[in-house]
Amino acid sequence: MAVFAFRQVDVFSARRTKGNPLAVVHDAVGLDDAAMQDFAAWTNLSETVFLLPPTRPEADYRLRIFTPSCEIPFAGHPTLGGCHGWLEAGGVPKGETIVQECKAGMVRIRRDGARLAFAAPAATQVDVPVVEYPRLAAALGIEVAGIVAARRLSALPPLWTGVLLASREEVLAVRLDHDALGEMDLGVVAPWPGGEADFEVRAFAPEIGGEDPVTGSLNAGLARWLIGAGIAPPKYVAAQGTCLGREGRVFVAHEGADFWIGGESVTCIEGKLTL
Repeated sequence: MAVFAFRQVDVFSARRTKGNPLAVVHDAVGLDDAAMQDFAAWTNLSETVFLLPPTRPEADYRLRIFTPSCEIPFAGHPTLGGCHGWLEAGGVPKGETIVQECKAGMVRIRRDGARLAFAAPAATQVDVPVVEYPRLAAALGIEVAGIVAARRLSALPPLWTGVLLASREEVLAVRLDHDALGEMDLGVVAPWPGGEADFEVRAFAPEIGGEDPVTGSLNAGLARWLIGAGIAPPKYVAAQGTCLGREGRVFVAHEGADFWIGGESVTCIEGKLTL
């Protein structure tokens, strides 16, 4: 058995228990793949991350990301929560920008006051054919006419499909049909004029059993779509998790070629883990 420093971090919220929780295992050298997967399954959180020394000279640390069932190359809230944990434990970046090594490659992270933001990996997007709208509508429990537009947000995992609705009220009224969802990772978004944020977002994924509280990778894909189409300004704030009693806030900024996806993180649990 070995003892590891451990944190449970709430991501995309300044208030504890109002964001998306993440398990962070520090200095995980010595844990094999099976042990990492077993622990991730035991936490039963959407993701668990393991901090490791980098293998590339330009990286500050390496991050491995596990869901309860498998390892994934990249995800947004593990990236920000893992970086938060690394910094809080005394991590010192080599440069002004933090560089995270993960299965998807090098991810740049910057500090903006109390927030961290990652530069979203490049993604190829295509519109969803209208002929597929009935399947999307069935999964969301809405009428086909309620879909304003739909887009495949990435050709690489996570394979989010974004659905634009006309109003925040329609997003909050969505009632997921698990059978119709099938294997789709589906995100829903609508403007929130005059609200506490500029857009309301919800995310549904079968691998987490339903709705995700706050989702960095989905918001990254939505940002490319909405800003590129002129639906959103270059900077905006998205709210997510409302229907789950959360208060997630995702801060988006399009600067040059980069889409920065940011938010605050807070540590809720800190201690030692024996594996």
